[in-house]
Amino acid sequence: MPAEFELPSNLVRQVSRDEPGSALRDWVAGLPSTVERLALRWSLRPGRPFQPGGVTSWVAPARTDDGATVVLKASWRHPEALHEADGLRAWAGDGAVRLVDSAVLVSTTALLLEACDPGTTLASAAAVRQDEVVAGLLRRLWIEPSPGHPFRPLADMCRWWADEFERKSAAAQPKARIDPGLARAGSELFRGLPASSDRSVLLCTDLHAGNVLAARREPWLVIDPKPYLGDPTYDPLQHMLNSPDRLVADAAGFADRMAGLLDLDTSRLRHWLFARCVLGSLDRPFLGGVAAALAP
Repeated sequence: MPAEFELPSNLVRQVSRDEPGSALRDWVAGLPSTVERLALRWSLRPGRPFQPGGVTSWVAPARTDDGATVVLKASWRHPEALHEADGLRAWAGDGAVRLVDSAVLVSTTALLLEACDPGTTLASAAAVRQDEVVAGLLRRLWIEPSPGHPFRPLADMCRWWADEFERKSAAAQPKARIDPGLARAGSELFRGLPASSDRSVLLCTDLHAGNVLAARREPWLVIDPKPYLGDPTYDPLQHMLNSPDRLVADAAGFADRMAGLLDLDTSRLRHWLFARCVLGSLDRPFLGGVAAALAP
């Protein structure tokens, strides 16, 4: 363990925004002892965390007793990332980083992961190449999980997000709100689209260029999934939302390109994108304009 425990800057920034005494603040305060316990459990020598890192996790390279390099990930247990280990176990390294082991310590989910070398992100590639790689990885991740799986339906997530959007919208200043008609249409679509799908597969839900790393075992591997079970047409959305310039320039064309790469229904992907833009418009106002351009 380093003499002075280091935190990733994104986690520090997130904690600074939380209220004193919040669950996340309490979790971060106990991180040094948590990482020490995990290092003892798996006989590891952790290094410094990757920077800038995530907003709810501490991730660092580590050495095992036999000199192998692995990655230790300690995450604050919260509903959004509840089944990361289960998803990685189901994919078994096919398009995603391999899970070596996992553990739950009170408010921490701990993962021991395959290390990706060189570990550069897909974000360094050209936009057209990013689309192709993301589409190729998604096709591999869309599997039917084994009976008795723990994965929650996508409809649950969509209902939670729509409820939260409606709550925040009602509390927001009028000038911060999207057009009421668009807000209503987007929220209704977001709730209703999962039930109208004729396919149900294991989804990543958070696949974007920053969560795809260059590796030796394969050219690119997915990290940090947030698995749900449901409509595959939902899954390209985070990649698209992480490309704001392309959304503003031609959201419909972007949706058509991703639908073509993934053999998805173009209209359905446009509807999903419209609904996600509506729900994201309070935090990212430019998405209100994108939603208006995509409105069905």
